[in-house]
Amino acid sequence: MIEPLGVPDTTLLGWVASGWDLVMDRLRFIPAGLDGWGYQVDQYFLKVRRSPPAPPAWLVPWHLRERGLTPVVAPVPTSSGAPYLAVEGFALLLYPYVDGSNLWERGLTDPQWTQYGRFLRSLHAVEVPAGLPVEEFATTAPDRLRSLAAAAAGSPWTDELWAAHGDALLRLADEVRARAELCAAADAPRVLCHADIHPGNLLADDADPDGVLHVVDWDAPILAPRERDLMFVFGGEYGDHPINPAREALFRRGYGTYPVDDTLMSYYRQERRLDDIANFLATSIDPATSDVTRANELYWLRRILD
Repeated sequence: MIEPLGVPDTTLLGWVASGWDLVMDRLRFIPAGLDGWGYQVDQYFLKVRRSPPAPPAWLVPWHLRERGLTPVVAPVPTSSGAPYLAVEGFALLLYPYVDGSNLWERGLTDPQWTQYGRFLRSLHAVEVPAGLPVEEFATTAPDRLRSLAAAAAGSPWTDELWAAHGDALLRLADEVRARAELCAAADAPRVLCHADIHPGNLLADDADPDGVLHVVDWDAPILAPRERDLMFVFGGEYGDHPINPAREALFRRGYGTYPVDDTLMSYYRQERRLDDIANFLATSIDPATSDVTRANELYWLRRILD
């Protein structure tokens, strides 16, 4: 979210105090993420959600930290041992604060590309905890996109975009559905995947350009083919400094050799693109969306379409 929640800071600080027995007096809004509001609270990062997270969102990062994957940023249990605090219709999660920026705009340094590979290799080889969702290639993106077509064509905010790109998007929806069926039939081996491990979810200390990576946003881990994560590496669409031959060599120094499946990679890239478009489109045409948020959604929508 790029706008604050609208709950007074004193109320948020009071909730933190009640949930974690932490008395703090400084809170700073951080515009980040699509599924919640972020705040720095002294040496912690507070995430506020409208709905409770699914159990894998805390069980997986705890599991990984226990197995020595120290780049993982995991939620801090409440004083009662719960993974989050439920209060007045919100779910609050508290994390250690990483004093650094994400790497979407800055990009990874050469050592960090190798760290990135090494981390993903460890993640994809780790013992899998019970109860994780399994990739079934049951995407909802094509149907969601089609359901928005008429409204997008008639909206004053998106009518020109839809006139220029609507037919191509409907064809993309058909392609994604067809590729989903191919991937499901192939039944590739599943490993533990982060599912959103792009440079925006990699943090590093601003004062140490080659410093260690911290991996955040474990909201939707899944058992899936490795391409589910590797699309963010090899897709070339994520971050302002995407992979090139030199960076690929550095990444593979950490990850090792792996024959990427072109059908899986194509499906994941196209499905993610369609999913993002459907999400940004839905928010853009919603009359209740604020001007600031709509401008942000339209910026990303145009960036994807162009």
